[in-house]
Amino acid sequence: MGLTTKQRYARAIEIFEREMPVADTELHFGNPYELLCAVILSAQCTDKRVNMITPALFAAFPTPEALAAATPEQVFEIIRSCSYPNNKTKLLIGMARRLVSDFGSQVPSDIDSLMTLPGVGRKTANVILAVVYNQPAMAVDTHVFRVAERIGLTTGSKTPLQTEMALTKHIPADIIPKAHHWLILHGRYVCKARRPLCDSCAVAPVCRYYSSGKNE
Repeated sequence: MGLTTKQRYARAIEIFEREMPVADTELHFGNPYELLCAVILSAQCTDKRVNMITPALFAAFPTPEALAAATPEQVFEIIRSCSYPNNKTKLLIGMARRLVSDFGSQVPSDIDSLMTLPGVGRKTANVILAVVYNQPAMAVDTHVFRVAERIGLTTGSKTPLQTEMALTKHIPADIIPKAHHWLILHGRYVCKARRPLCDSCAVAPVCRYYSSGKNE
């Protein structure tokens, strides 16, 4: 007999708690403004690459005011090695200008305000809420979307929002910020897209994909 949804969540959480008692973002940042810049840069780009770019960016533009006053040429020169540097240059400067003009240079702590910032969609807003403000926000990127479905935490979700709703419904609010990182890191290093490392996966005993034999 298969696991119920409630049982699968309970056992998966137990395993992740044991295997990853500490789980956090791999992006390097010193304050909310720096994390917001890093998350905008991380779209379709690796955290490793972003962490190579941000020290120079933060040194040149240590505050929203400094970035808001920057020219596109100045920003582009620093971030040119990331994906879509032209577009991200516009988003970073636009985000900084909005922070200065509308929010007193402070990164907002509610999703609606965050999503008024250039470059900030629901996923990015949820990262800020979870990492900076420790709110029960589940940011669904490609890793979270894939891993949740493979394990069986979601069933047939068609959109990131459906995945987000399912996960926040079943995961206790106080561990949602950590659970977000469990799923990302698990997807990055173990439950890889093309060839998941099922034989060395601690979650395999409760994984729907593994029990189906599709990994063989």
